[in-house]
Amino acid sequence: MPRRRHWHELPDSVRAEVERYTGPIRSAETIPTGASCDVAVTLDTATGRAFCKGGELSSPAAWLYRNEARVNSWLPEAAPRLLWTVDHDGWLLLGFEHVAGRHPDLAPGSPDLPLLAELLIELNDQLTPCPPVVVRPFADRWHDLIAPELVDGDALLHTDMTPRNFVVPKRERAGSGTRVRVVDWSSPARGAPWIDAAFLLLRLVRAGHTPAAAEAWARQLPAYAAAPEQSLSSFADALTRLWQRKQLAAPAPHHGPLLDAALRWSAYRRRGGSKMPTENTIRTGVPPAAPR
Repeated sequence: MPRRRHWHELPDSVRAEVERYTGPIRSAETIPTGASCDVAVTLDTATGRAFCKGGELSSPAAWLYRNEARVNSWLPEAAPRLLWTVDHDGWLLLGFEHVAGRHPDLAPGSPDLPLLAELLIELNDQLTPCPPVVVRPFADRWHDLIAPELVDGDALLHTDMTPRNFVVPKRERAGSGTRVRVVDWSSPARGAPWIDAAFLLLRLVRAGHTPAAAEAWARQLPAYAAAPEQSLSSFADALTRLWQRKQLAAPAPHHGPLLDAALRWSAYRRRGGSKMPTENTIRTGVPPAAPR
């Protein structure tokens, strides 16, 4: 991950170009963690607060910024709006609606779990079929991990279901009309509508849920409940291979726990894990989908 740039380190000409959209910038707070972008900063401006991300066009991550700019107008309200784009003097910066809040808690019993279920249902409902925007097929991205026909589909997917990409707004309280927002659409893909739920299922296992409980949560989402069993089992195996590769290529603190979670989920499915909700079912606030 490149070193995160502070606002004052950007060229004067680039900062001036941003101020053409925002008015004078009163302060800029660097976000220290997150995805691999050169700049991630909250701007306090004359027109209100905004979240700005991006980097140099020569950066290996520049294509990710363009992805996010291209799909934003097609996304539902759960995704913060893109307010402006600055492409100037070798830099590409995106300015988004600012959403203050915290990342959700994925631990067993968390009141955030029903909110995430509602969000995924909303995304499936509004992004299937895929809007007319050019995105890479998920089957192409994972062509060496899983048979294309097992993940092919016509939903617009986020594909990076890490907790840091969800925001529970500060002004609301879980269980009282809270609406979770989903950010960082830099890796969109077109594929089977159950894939994002499967990615989030892995995070639940990492957070302490048994694979049985995590699957029970996922099966209350219609898209996941309708997924072919062979596709789900192959996906769990593919996740195991993916995190094995990542761990070997560039070990990082989060790689090991995610590999362990993938191994546990894959082993559970090989043992013929039940499709039906169990006593460990995670309540989502939505009725369970009918079993196939």
